Amino acid sequence: MSKNHPSNSPIVEALDSLFTYHPPSAEDVEKYTILRTSAQRFAEKVLLNCPPCADRSAAIRSIRDALMTANAAIALDIDGDE
Repeated sequence: MSKNHPSNSPIVEALDSLFTYHPPSAEDVEKYTILRTSAQRFAEKVLLNCPPCADRSAAIRSIRDALMTANAAIALDIDGDE
């Protein structure tokens, strides 16, 4: 992750970037679509192969959380570094 990534800065000024809308570029839209489609397919596999239970529900939530975090990584990438 970039040293300049806003989540790495424990200062109030970093909150502006963390809580600001970052409009996606055309390239970003494609990345979001790829990730969303992949997450949905994985969630479908979980639903089809796991019995209904709290763990299955937790797995679906975790997939959603992972997707949201990946989307944030795309949105907040300020300099393209890893």
